[in-house]
Formats: sequence, structure tokens, C-alpha cells
Amino acid sequence: MFALLAALLSTVVAPASAAVYSSCTISGCDAARTAYSGWRELGFPTSRGWYAWPYGQYNFAGGRFYNREGQLPSGHTFYEYDTHPRPYGASRDARRIVRDVTTGVVWYSPDHYGNFYRIV
Repeated sequence: MFALLAALLSTVVAPASAAVYSSCTISGCDAARTAYSGWRELGFPTSRGWYAWPYGQYNFAGGRFYNREGQLPSGHTFYEYDTHPRPYGASRDARRIVRDVTTGVVWYSPDHYGNFYRIV
């Protein structure tokens, strides 16, 4: 029993590696593009907070994205935005768009920065 426990404790599971894709064809890409259009109309706010969205909904801008995992180009400035509007103050989900201010490229992340799919 002790040997089995020791083997389990010594087993290291490597985290799944994230990926950056040059296009977006997965489920959720269309909603991400719609969110991109909405945030563009608002001028891509850089302050973290809730912003009024059409039809009485709100969406959240998360502020600066620091690219700590180094998946996106280094030395660039990024901001992150939620993709799905909801009532003011409602819980956020994992879906985000991340805008590279340096280049204007925008990625969709369906899994809270696990993977990035280019949408613009």
C-alpha cells in the first residue's frame, strides 16, 4: 500500500500545453467576433469594469492582460474583454477576447487563456 501511495505522490502530471491558432473555426468564434464588434464600438475601453451593452445587458472589460504564460507575442500590450453580455454584476465565464494594442490582432480564448484563436 505504501509503495502505491509513494508512486502516486511522485507522479508528476505535466499541464496540458496551450496553443495559439492562426484562425478561429471552433464553437464560439461567431460570438467572439460579435463581442469584438461591440467592444470596438465602445472604443476598446482599457479600464476594468462593467460597460452598458445593447438590450439592457452589460459586459465586462477585464483591463490589462499581462501574458504571463508567454503564449502571445512578447513585449506587446494586451487588454481582455468578456464575450457574452449579461445582467450587471453577474458571474463571469471563461470566454474572453484579448486584443493586442501593438498590432491590433485579436484572439478568442474559450477556456480562460488556455488556448487562443485569432479572430481579427
